[in-house]
Amino acid sequence: MASKVKSVFVCSECGWESSKWVGKCQGCGQWNTMQEELKNTAKPAASFGYTSKAEKAYSYTPPISMREIDTTNEERYKTGLKEFDRVLGGGIVKGSLVLLGGDPGIGKSTILLQVCNKLGNDLKILYVSGEESKRQIKLRANRLGVDCDNLFVVTETDIEIVSQIIQSEKPDLVMIDSIQTMNFTELSSSPGSVTQVRECTNILMRAAKALEIPVMIVGHVNKDGAIAGPKVLEHIVDAVLHFEGDKQMSYRILRAVKNRYGSTNEIGVFQMTNDGLSEVENPSMMLLSGRPRNVSGTCVACAMEGTRPILAEIQGLVTGSGYGNPRRMSTGFDYNRMNLILAVLEKRAGYFFSSADTYINVVGGLRLDEPAVDLAVAMSLISSLKDVAILENALAFGEIGLAGEIRGVSQAQARISESARLGFTKIILPYQNLKNIKQSQLPDNIELVGVRNIREAFGAMVKN
Repeated sequence: MASKVKSVFVCSECGWESSKWVGKCQGCGQWNTMQEELKNTAKPAASFGYTSKAEKAYSYTPPISMREIDTTNEERYKTGLKEFDRVLGGGIVKGSLVLLGGDPGIGKSTILLQVCNKLGNDLKILYVSGEESKRQIKLRANRLGVDCDNLFVVTETDIEIVSQIIQSEKPDLVMIDSIQTMNFTELSSSPGSVTQVRECTNILMRAAKALEIPVMIVGHVNKDGAIAGPKVLEHIVDAVLHFEGDKQMSYRILRAVKNRYGSTNEIGVFQMTNDGLSEVENPSMMLLSGRPRNVSGTCVACAMEGTRPILAEIQGLVTGSGYGNPRRMSTGFDYNRMNLILAVLEKRAGYFFSSADTYINVVGGLRLDEPAVDLAVAMSLISSLKDVAILENALAFGEIGLAGEIRGVSQAQARISESARLGFTKIILPYQNLKNIKQSQLPDNIELVGVRNIREAFGAMVKN
């Protein structure tokens, strides 16, 4: 008897199913996320990725006491890429499931092959590709200089076969490129659909946990920049890494969106070259290269990305508006936060922007979300408004309150030390942070200026 196939609608965010299309998902409340899929009703519910032949082979493990679990010899696999290890929290954890996302052509497959080259001398690595042939992978590996004896390549899209290969070969590390090409034959929906992506990831997750094999998965992104597939996919994995940056530019930023084994505030900076991705160990120097001299509307800020202080140039442009409503635009900085700073500058400091177009740009493609960047943004805007250049050796950081006050920020000592290392001799900081700074640990030529409000800060940045 032919199996019965019916059409269902599945939410791409949470996986909620409905027999008919609805505009708003009843599971998560999102709009326009329902996608039509074909569902085979003749198959039992138990066949949906939970009782496959490959998974039945996993041995049953009885529960044990927490005190009996030994972690003394627990170690992470060092990839050889310090920036990549930093984002992961120190390396790859055994049995972890890592999802790597990013725009097409940004370097996801490239960095996986480079990791294979670094670890291939000591570990057995299985590279599973559903997008490229073995010959294509070999050609790309030759271009990147990848040559190791312990790297094994499989071109397969059937997730059950991949699971059986993992169980039989027992590699030390598995790469899946990509999860959207994997297919679970017991499901009638097409590869890349919500159900397929969820169930294939579940099978890989159980394989990783049962055999303690780390699995790294490449995930495609949709037009909004989010990882394609259901949102539950990000809940299944242990870490979600995302490549940021314009693929037309050479610099890439790797950020941890989720990490069960480390901080989500760390970032890694890479540069795309002909030989692959190279590490940028001093991103502050990279972001400040080409900085204009004696030009109004530019100010340097110091932001903390996890434990790393990063200096970035913030450019502001204020020009007369030719329309009734002035235009506001922000690149690399929160748009609503910019409007808040403009309101404070007008109400509390007496700088009027209501009849001018205002633009903010963070140079280098970096995105700054920390409140400590507020003061540098305000200084660049005032500098452009008054057409007065800020001192070249000056730097500012601090949070702006709604009353116009400059509030203290965290890790001020680390920010000052990084600024001094890159040659800045005059640092404008909140007055509250000044008393906690250890002057003995700083160079003698450093001048620290504690400010309480916006006018004090701008006066200090334009005077020697």
